[in-house]
Amino acid sequence: MKVAAVQHDIAWEDPAANFARLAPMVAEASQEGARLVVLTEMCTTGFSMHTERIAEPFDGPSAQFLREQAATHDVWVCGSIPECEPGGDKPANCLVLASPNGEVFRYRKIHPFSYSGEHERFDAGDRFVTVTVDGVRVSLFVCYDLRFADEFWALARDTDCYVVPANWPVQRRDHWRTLLRARAIENLAFVVGVNRVGSGGGADYVGDSAVIGPFGEELADGAGAGETILYADVDAAVVEQTRERYPFLVDRRT
Repeated sequence: MKVAAVQHDIAWEDPAANFARLAPMVAEASQEGARLVVLTEMCTTGFSMHTERIAEPFDGPSAQFLREQAATHDVWVCGSIPECEPGGDKPANCLVLASPNGEVFRYRKIHPFSYSGEHERFDAGDRFVTVTVDGVRVSLFVCYDLRFADEFWALARDTDCYVVPANWPVQRRDHWRTLLRARAIENLAFVVGVNRVGSGGGADYVGDSAVIGPFGEELADGAGAGETILYADVDAAVVEQTRERYPFLVDRRT
């Protein structure tokens, strides 16, 4: 399965402008043969804590945009958005995965980023989500979740590929790059990390998106590239072969 990691800028708190920015990039990824197109965290608003301005109802405009892109281009598309659950008081940082046939899966970020006050403005999720996409078992996480290795471990045996969209600022870029490789190496799985570029809310971002193979090899790298689309092939058979040759997971104690 070819994965497209869309490293993009984000117009601050302006979904309409971001729809216009992202639609051609999804179209380009589809034309290049991608089956899974991964956008960034808070891909239609930026990582804003002004939930009174950006929060959307369940299946609101941003979710509809993702669904429309998936249907129009016959691809799987995902990105996180500030979405309220029905009856909820606060939005969650919700990673929406839209399938070409109209089915939608939602992972709500389990670890809001307390350092920026996200835990005060967004509800935390409480469920893992793994979806089979064209034969590849894909587990969904968002940004700060990357620091919590135990949750990646918990899903390892049933995961071929972890997807991690982010808004990870430049001053901690070494942490981002190191943790992406660590999660791949320790779980013998692919990791697709997709980070934004540009500036927003007083923070600067340089991308550093990457696709890492199950033995820690870098398959695609967006460092210093600005807005770009990275492509890599993700193969469940490679994960199986790697784990058979290096059966480290069977020695794990929980």
